[in-house]
Amino acid sequence: MEKNIYLDNAAATRLDEKVLEAMTPSYFDNYSIATSEFGYSMGIDAKDALAEARKTLANRLGAEPEEFIFTSGSTESSNLALKGIALALGQKKGKHIIISKVEDFPVLYSARALEKEGFKIDYIDVDEFGFVNIDKLEKLITKETILVSIQHANQEIGTLQDIEKIGNLCWKKHTVFHTDATHSFTRVPIDVKDIPADLITVSAHTIHGPKGIGGLYIRKGTPIAKIMDGGFQEFNLRGGMDNITGAIGFAKAVDLVTEEENIRIKKMSKRIIELIFEKVPEVTLNGDLESRIPQNANISFHYVEGESITLHLDMYGISVSTGSACFSKSLEASHVIAAIGGDHERAHGSIRFSFGRYNTMEEVEYVVETLASVIKNLRIISPLGKEKEE
Repeated sequence: MEKNIYLDNAAATRLDEKVLEAMTPSYFDNYSIATSEFGYSMGIDAKDALAEARKTLANRLGAEPEEFIFTSGSTESSNLALKGIALALGQKKGKHIIISKVEDFPVLYSARALEKEGFKIDYIDVDEFGFVNIDKLEKLITKETILVSIQHANQEIGTLQDIEKIGNLCWKKHTVFHTDATHSFTRVPIDVKDIPADLITVSAHTIHGPKGIGGLYIRKGTPIAKIMDGGFQEFNLRGGMDNITGAIGFAKAVDLVTEEENIRIKKMSKRIIELIFEKVPEVTLNGDLESRIPQNANISFHYVEGESITLHLDMYGISVSTGSACFSKSLEASHVIAAIGGDHERAHGSIRFSFGRYNTMEEVEYVVETLASVIKNLRIISPLGKEKEE
């Protein structure tokens, strides 16, 4: 039987059957839009279902339901966070925003778009493990700084930032703090009663929920402007029909993530790192070994191109992703690897293994066994490998 080992769960996850089961009635039985208590019964039921889903998501963050809005995903959430704050405070306080150099594209490109509109964007450096220098951050914040956006977990190398410390600094400086928690939400505890974040981006697609649904936590009192017109949905912060089915699925996906599952996933990512370093020579771990999300392992294989590794593994039924430029529509190698001090070779040879609910330790053993053989053969024919031998 042909193998299908999927280790790209950071990009998208398989929908859990229980999530689909929870969503199905809203497709066929209760498919109305959400209406007020003075509307018809099906609409009231739809409104109640949306409210219950909102409560589930808010509870997981330690927030109040009115502090959580549903969006179409992490991209929209981060766009709303950055552009909504810019619209609300740009003329009142200042036009200075700070983000890290390793942010995911929704934050990175939103900042670049605002830069074209006259906002001053500072892109703060990270160290060799991907951590933001908090002392440098403190020096960058001025009276005109309206927003600091620094991710909780990195999408490529898995590094976990100290967002509690960063948030406290921002609050001390009277600056709004946004964090992208797309890859850490439910995998790492986040409680807004302890973490001083004003805005938090989350999404369902990384936790075996439906695609096309995400959310933004907005702390009560945070000034933010609407950027999508068309209606008064989501507390008048997002025009557009409510994705009630997606919200129900998102809530169910959140309920299904357990601490036991996260421990099991962490064991697999830890094991694959150990085995690769044991069986494959000349490799580099990207990101910090300890302070990282449980589902991530990112390793650079020297003297080999990442796209070659990916394509060869695919022949054995193994799906992974690479930071190589050839696999990027922008034709640029990983900006994350570059930011942590990696050269083009390290970026081009990087492979991300990201685990999910349906992976097993047996798959880890098979992947490393196959990988060791693939790397050995590729280095024999690789121009980079031949240069090293010479």
